[in-house]
Amino acid sequence: MTSVAVLSVVIFVVVYALIATERIHKAKAALAGAALMLLLGIIDQHTALHGLIDEEAGLHIEGVDWNTILLLIGMMVIVNITRRTGVFEWLAIKCAKWGQGYPVRIMILLCLVTAVTSAGLDNVTTVLLIAPVMILICRSLEVDPVPFLIAVIISSNIGGTATLVGDPPNILIGSAAGLSFMDFLKVDGPVAIIVMIVVLLNLGLVLNRRVRVTDEQRATVMAFDESKAITDHVLLRKSLVVVFLTLFGFTIHGYLGLEPATIALSGAALLLLLHPEKPDEIFREVEWPTIFFFIGLFIMVAALVKTGVIGAVSAWLLELTGGSIVAMSLGLVWMSAGLSAIVDNIPYTAMIIPMIHSLAREYAINVIPLWWALSLGACLGGNFTIIGAAANVVVAGFAERSGYPISFKRYLKYGIPLTLQSIVIASIYLWLRFLR
Repeated sequence: MTSVAVLSVVIFVVVYALIATERIHKAKAALAGAALMLLLGIIDQHTALHGLIDEEAGLHIEGVDWNTILLLIGMMVIVNITRRTGVFEWLAIKCAKWGQGYPVRIMILLCLVTAVTSAGLDNVTTVLLIAPVMILICRSLEVDPVPFLIAVIISSNIGGTATLVGDPPNILIGSAAGLSFMDFLKVDGPVAIIVMIVVLLNLGLVLNRRVRVTDEQRATVMAFDESKAITDHVLLRKSLVVVFLTLFGFTIHGYLGLEPATIALSGAALLLLLHPEKPDEIFREVEWPTIFFFIGLFIMVAALVKTGVIGAVSAWLLELTGGSIVAMSLGLVWMSAGLSAIVDNIPYTAMIIPMIHSLAREYAINVIPLWWALSLGACLGGNFTIIGAAANVVVAGFAERSGYPISFKRYLKYGIPLTLQSIVIASIYLWLRFLR
């Protein structure tokens, strides 16, 4: 390994450690690492931003994945406008009434809403909207909201697993592998449904034995007025139409020859035109730290590809598994789940993607099972710990500010058994569908 390659590895490892330990905000760490690699000449600006294909040298560098960046921005704009209508709060209150004030029924209904919404929009935004209502309901019923918040976290990550746009690792994988919204729905969708059923059965059995409420407490919840949750009926109708058109666009984008980013940006532009207010506030609410985190991350990974680091790791992986696609796929789903438990699954996914590309190009391996192993492992593995995924951290922070801290140890009591079951199911599913 050359000195430049060693230097790129050192920078990436330091940045990764800073992100994992949260010593520095992940956006700051990623941008600093990217800037350092550019300043030191490890990678040039044009290659970093636009990629490079050199067949003679065997170099295929992706650079910044603008499809991912623009897809994220488009979906953030759509969600930021839709959330102003109060529709998510309305759904949560309706679930409480449909559950007739019984905590476990409410939990199951809200978890289903969380999973479905996370699949169609974005799991971080979904939990931000569902968590406050869950706490309000639990307070009214005088029950501890922590197990219910944990259930929301786990449901959001499972729902996000099912689609291209539900969880950031899937957005990265879909763009890199050329997989469509329907590909994710067909492959990840069935296993996400199975996992969701198993998780809800487990949570229902556990909480049903522990939680009891009186008729008076149930009456308090049944008295909630969901009609007051909707703050703008006109905007709600416009938002629902645009969300439907956007999701429909995702299902047919492959037939139209359009990238998912084009669909998301078109939906965002249409909703901005229909929204009477100026766009300033909407754009301010876009999660720009996340966007710049992705940009910095893409540049650093491109540098690792250019210096040959990714190629060397791919060769080592091939030697370790003896070239067995079964061993590589099952090993990848468990490794992805395990590492997602302790570090952010987004930089992990970004690092593995070029390795899979390298295996496909240099060793002519059928890497289709590897893409799905990475997707299922990274997304479902985020449920292992309270720091495993962005949705977990967001809910934990909100719960602490609300006076109901979710300790690392308490989360593990739910996260470990439920995630192990999920990964076992995912492994069996992968073997039956791709590896037999």
